Amino acid sequence: MAILRTKTRQAAAALLGTALICGCAGLAPKFEHPRLSVAGIEMKDASLSEQHLRVRLRVYNPNTVALPIEGISYTVDVAGEELGRGVTADSFTVPAHGEAEFEVLMTTNLAPVLFKVMPHLKETGYPIEYHLVGKVSTSLMFLRSIPFDERGTFQR
Repeated sequence: MAILRTKTRQAAAALLGTALICGCAGLAPKFEHPRLSVAGIEMKDASLSEQHLRVRLRVYNPNTVALPIEGISYTVDVAGEELGRGVTADSFTVPAHGEAEFEVLMTTNLAPVLFKVMPHLKETGYPIEYHLVGKVSTSLMFLRSIPFDERGTFQR
């Protein structure tokens, strides 16, 4: 009889724990992933061995709460070629239903890619295709890392 009561208590405790976890999950706000886009790429300086680019990224937050960003890691492909990759540890907050822009410096030694991309960077009004992949690190308790995979075009 004592064994039956112990097993019943264990089952009741497991059921209560499951109900609490499910209930807490329902309290977490509905969260939509932010959208990132390339706002611009500029050549800062270049040598034969490496090039320094200034990449301006835009983050749009479609949520009803502000998005505290701790950092972003990313790879940028331009015109179908990997231009570079980088990490920024700059913290900033994107307001609810708002957007924020920030700049990152990218160093690359991909001279062949730049020869393909350079004419596009110099021409005004010519749309440039990009592919931006990476993850956003946040200080949100319920969502520490948000992956992204965005494609688009931008004009210089």
